[in-house]
Amino acid sequence: MTQDNLMIIIAFALYLGLMMYIGVYYYRKSNSIGDYILGGRQLGPWITALSAEASDMSGWMLMGVPGLAYTTGISGVWIAVGLTLGTWANWKFVSRRLRNHTEVASDSLTLPDYLKNRFHDQSHSVAVISALFILIFFLIYTSSGFVAGGKLFNTIFGLDYTVSLFITAGIVVFYTFLGGFLAVSWTDCIQGALMFFAILAVPITAAMYMGGPIETFQLIQHEFPQGLSLFGNPSDWFTWAIGLISSLGWGLGYFGQPHILVRFMAISDAKELKKSTNIAMVWVILSLMAAIAVGLIGHVYMLPDKLVGTDAETIFLIMTERLFTPFVAGLIWSAVLAAIMSTASAQLLVTASAISNDFYANIIHPKASDKELVLVSRIVVLLVALIAIYMAMDPDSYILTMVAYAWAGFGAAFGPAILFSLFWKRMTRHGCIAGIVVGGLTVLIWKQFGFFGLYEIVPGFIFSSIAIYIVSLMGKLPPRPVLKDYREAEKMHIL
Repeated sequence: MTQDNLMIIIAFALYLGLMMYIGVYYYRKSNSIGDYILGGRQLGPWITALSAEASDMSGWMLMGVPGLAYTTGISGVWIAVGLTLGTWANWKFVSRRLRNHTEVASDSLTLPDYLKNRFHDQSHSVAVISALFILIFFLIYTSSGFVAGGKLFNTIFGLDYTVSLFITAGIVVFYTFLGGFLAVSWTDCIQGALMFFAILAVPITAAMYMGGPIETFQLIQHEFPQGLSLFGNPSDWFTWAIGLISSLGWGLGYFGQPHILVRFMAISDAKELKKSTNIAMVWVILSLMAAIAVGLIGHVYMLPDKLVGTDAETIFLIMTERLFTPFVAGLIWSAVLAAIMSTASAQLLVTASAISNDFYANIIHPKASDKELVLVSRIVVLLVALIAIYMAMDPDSYILTMVAYAWAGFGAAFGPAILFSLFWKRMTRHGCIAGIVVGGLTVLIWKQFGFFGLYEIVPGFIFSSIAIYIVSLMGKLPPRPVLKDYREAEKMHIL
């Protein structure tokens, strides 16, 4: 083992040791299913903001987005614009309302649980259908994180890709399995801070290394002029419009991401969400701009070498190795692992809670004890991780492509359902089911055929919204208890 590798391993060990300690610590504190899944609704504004953004911006922010910018240039910024607008709208219009509505709706623990209680669904059909789509799309999403982890250890240590997959999954499963929501939220908070400083450090250091920001910009102008075009080089205006709509359409996904929305449900006081919003927006704007800068600067920094295909997604890792000492590089690489772990752990937990709380407790064993439900959740974490590993076996998988698929699935299936449930009292149970099914299926079908090259979240979101509206109007008015709960939640929002 070389001295450099030893320093990298020490940095990784320090980071992983802290994560493991948190998992064990909160294992002793997760006494009920409410503690395990939602942390007893006791998150503060800083932890809410940083954990939400860390679970949102996974390995794709540190690897996928820089890889996109490395290949296409600054035109990739439109995805960042869409994500920034979506983040702001989600915190501004959804966070507090969802926190209040879930509390009124029988103190709901999960997204399917909320939708079931929002419409007083005694048949549990809303929860079961929701859990099914959560399982489908989180398998894709979680596997993308494992792909990122596989590339991380393969690039840094030269480990076999498959071995790297199992290392990544093992670390994530360990503390998710033990500590539940509080462990995930605290680790996500730490990881969010680590990711933030890492993504800023790399482009700033690279620019200084090349003589400063002005010299770096001039070098990009000379060596990669097409990379400075905001609109890329489309063959025609139709292609350009489709590309722009698809990029901005990423913002629609936020309204339906269970692993992000659950953070809004867990904050201790809804009034603290304004502070969380400000923290989150600073984090998102600076992080995404820095991620684009990594790819853009990396394109000229790597010359005369050139990364092709999926290797472009390792530009952040390679620049870190060349710019910093082994120990510092190890800490920054830990940020990539942090990004992967924070999102994958949140996704595993939400999937486990959907299966245990919304399927097992509703259909299989309604009288299950808290201890039994926590056990079922932990078993589901293991099973989902194993399936996700199998799906991630191809080392040539594009991280950003896998994330885009799952992101669209959640955004289209649950985004309209959540928005209508919070802002339209006339929405019915059947309308909710129609929206989830139509949105989810549209994404699955559109992805296979790729009509017009349009990102599948856009038609999925539109068709889901139409289905909710039409089916709700076709049915009877919601029952009085449903309308009463809605009014009570709205009063809380006004106060």
